[in-house]
Amino acid sequence: MKIAFVGKGGSGKTTLSSLFIRHLAADRVPVIAVDADINQHLGAALGLDEAETAALPAMGAHLPLIKEYLRGTNPRIASAETMIKTTPPGEGSRLLRIGEENPILETCARTVRLDEDAAVRLMATGPFTESDLGVACYHSKVGAVELCLNHLVDGPGEYVVVDMTAGSDSFASGMFTRFDMTFLVAEPTRKGVSVYRQYKEYARDFGVCLKVVGNKVQGADDLDFLREEVGEDLLTTLAHSDWVRAMEKGRPPLFELLEGPNREALRTLREAADGAYERRDWQRYTRQMVHFHLKNAESWGNAKTGADLAAQVDPSFVLDERLLAAPQPA
Repeated sequence: MKIAFVGKGGSGKTTLSSLFIRHLAADRVPVIAVDADINQHLGAALGLDEAETAALPAMGAHLPLIKEYLRGTNPRIASAETMIKTTPPGEGSRLLRIGEENPILETCARTVRLDEDAAVRLMATGPFTESDLGVACYHSKVGAVELCLNHLVDGPGEYVVVDMTAGSDSFASGMFTRFDMTFLVAEPTRKGVSVYRQYKEYARDFGVCLKVVGNKVQGADDLDFLREEVGEDLLTTLAHSDWVRAMEKGRPPLFELLEGPNREALRTLREAADGAYERRDWQRYTRQMVHFHLKNAESWGNAKTGADLAAQVDPSFVLDERLLAAPQPA
């Protein structure tokens, strides 16, 4: 299942996503972690040092490889150069599966060892480079992530956890509809819930499953504030954590020593995500993918590629669980 963590800058979004990733990894389930935030802090939150984080391969730098692999033998896509971030899969496309080996994961993912034999695969959009300054935007980086999510077929008990950019900037693309569950991390302050209101409004017409995770909650007054501001969307809260403070100093204890109430909050997140996956509407998921592709094609894609990108849509194709057992094209 696909899970996004969002929130305003400083809310603890990356910290919460890293805790959730550790929680999943401790149960030895397949996990792919994706740092889709240009600030690139997820690697550090998972225990990498600065040099290791800087050495992570940037997905955006390998976009030609990603496109060529996913294109497969799809006759509707004339060349990898005509693929854009929203290009949907069709008959003949190669699909990504969480537990497999493929050129994209081999090139763009690195295994991060956590406690004992717990591990996750980590992928990153990559930071801005000197050549990007003044000419590129955040969306030019996360296009590779969106393309991979469009071609990912995932099953129960498999997890892709994406640490998104701060604020509501992800609504400038269709990527916000690619997730079974979006966890919005909010502090108990007026600024802390402002991004929630934006997300709630933008997501309303797309069936996005949105739950609020209260962070840095220090008492009953903080809890009451969040309940008043977000109502039933408040899923759970996390309090101050000495474990997190030690982790931020680069000296994390064993994950099993995380405070009991915070471990219980992580279990609540997983139960909510699992339930959302069980309710996934594969037909709607595919329709939304096509919807945003057609919008991008008309807005800029056709002009950029010199091709009619609407012709890439395979009207009979549905990305659903039956494809988990289907063989990949040669």
